[in-house]
Amino acid sequence: MAQKKIEIKRIANSSARQLTFSKRRRGLFKKARELSILCEADVALLVFSSTGKLYEYSSSSSMKEMLNKYMDKCILYPNTIQNDGQRTLELKSEDLKGVKQQCQDSTQNAREDLTALSLKDSQQLEEQLEIRLDHIRSQKVEQLAKEINELQEKVDLAS
Repeated sequence: MAQKKIEIKRIANSSARQLTFSKRRRGLFKKARELSILCEADVALLVFSSTGKLYEYSSSSSMKEMLNKYMDKCILYPNTIQNDGQRTLELKSEDLKGVKQQCQDSTQNAREDLTALSLKDSQQLEEQLEIRLDHIRSQKVEQLAKEINELQEKVDLAS
């Protein structure tokens, strides 16, 4: 027997809403797991309930690794994320050539500058780089949290 179509709107009964949330969350996690297995894709999924409880799924060993991987991609390729969250790599060959040349130039300049550094200066530079990288990552996490909250508000408004 075919299931009847339901109208997508907020469920008024709180126990029915919780039951639906639970069932649909399990279904969503099942689909994420299947996608990861069938397509050998790395999948990360975050779901916040209306009470703010976090449910997460990661096809890799940890969600932290997946988020770090996401943040690294965002830093390296900031223009490759569409508003709907899908990632595209549409860097044209000219852009790639320009990026490659910039990297080569930067690497050469860095080698020349770093050869004159003492061990102490090198260690200080490394510490500064780590601090700045941590700062960038924390800003990215804050931005992601802000976007998640905005999406949650949109979902709440739509419900």
